[in-house]
Amino acid sequence: MRRPHPAVRRGALGLLCVASLALTACGGTSTPSTDTTPSTPSSGTTPSPASGDGAFADVRIALRKIATLDQPIAMAVRPGDPTLYVAEKTGLVVAIRAGHVASTPVLDLHGRVSLGGEQGLLGIVFSPDGRFLYADYTDTAGNTRLTQWAFSDGRAEPPTERAILYVHQPYANHNGGQIAFGPDGDLYVGLGDGGSEGDPQGNGQNLDTLLGKILRIRPTTSGPHPYTVPSDNPFVGRSGARPEIWAYGLRNPWRFSFDAKTGDLWIGDVGQNEWEEVDVVPAGSGGGQNFGWNLTEGDHPYNDASPPANWTRPVFEYSHASGGCAVIGGDVYQGRAITGLAGAYLFSDNCLGGIAALHVAHRRVLGERGLGQHVVSPSAFGQDAKGNLYVLSLDGGVYEVTAA
Repeated sequence: MRRPHPAVRRGALGLLCVASLALTACGGTSTPSTDTTPSTPSSGTTPSPASGDGAFADVRIALRKIATLDQPIAMAVRPGDPTLYVAEKTGLVVAIRAGHVASTPVLDLHGRVSLGGEQGLLGIVFSPDGRFLYADYTDTAGNTRLTQWAFSDGRAEPPTERAILYVHQPYANHNGGQIAFGPDGDLYVGLGDGGSEGDPQGNGQNLDTLLGKILRIRPTTSGPHPYTVPSDNPFVGRSGARPEIWAYGLRNPWRFSFDAKTGDLWIGDVGQNEWEEVDVVPAGSGGGQNFGWNLTEGDHPYNDASPPANWTRPVFEYSHASGGCAVIGGDVYQGRAITGLAGAYLFSDNCLGGIAALHVAHRRVLGERGLGQHVVSPSAFGQDAKGNLYVLSLDGGVYEVTAA
């Protein structure tokens, strides 16, 4: 994602990794923004960890390892099925049932995925009815493919494979890879800006490319067209704009998720050299938000550029001053097991590895704090049907977030 510092090693995802540091207040200066629309620049002060109610200020978590896999990188659950489905970067999707990893893989893409740096099998999700499994991966040429399989008897059925989306990747990094069905039943697909550094092709602000965007589409299960575009997508009918686009101005929306209670879309967008950011698309907004890249990085102009007039600023940012390098977007916790954490947004950083939480009300960040736990090279968060959260580590661990 960026040039490595001599003091750190390059991890399996192509991100900078420092296993010895813990994310406490995200490292460096952390700044809440007061809105998701253009406003007065945030002050640059760190909010008090005690901001918000006392329950949030006092909450502690523990991490319980439930499995060790080969570079776990994404997790999905299926309606009515207690199984946890986990994608390994190297190409397998495996099932974890009652704490045991099934011996037979759910899906095997070995030999079909590229494995350099930030490439590989990057995202999985089930359709809302559980009948189909989707996978987002980079093929052996390094290009993005989104593919669909019918799912039965605990496995994807190879004969039913259907190509949904293909996107050429000009460079090997910033592939995105997150896929998620929204509360509306549509599929949201994350794509980075195409890679290299600084977005040399200007893809983030270019509405005529899918790169640097989050897309919203409706996959089909038969017929000549692999997907349709919802008629209320924000750029439908606009000349020079791809109708699939839901949000743009993103560098690498590595992980995003929907708040199960509100429907808000929370995005962890990986920065360049100085700032990491968390963005929000409010439920019911209609999409179309421009998050600023490559004119802005975090809440700041990038390379002295002027922010776009329609800039939607991040709700939270943190600097690289204490070793942070790449935000790992997480989930809004809506479970019941951890008192004081309900409604908080949990996230991490691939270099620092600590688990942090934002105290949130009406999409505004009231405070943030570290939760006292650390994971080596975190790659993703996941959530089961009961609202329990999980953290995945490229070091191999799959952890359940529990009350301390």
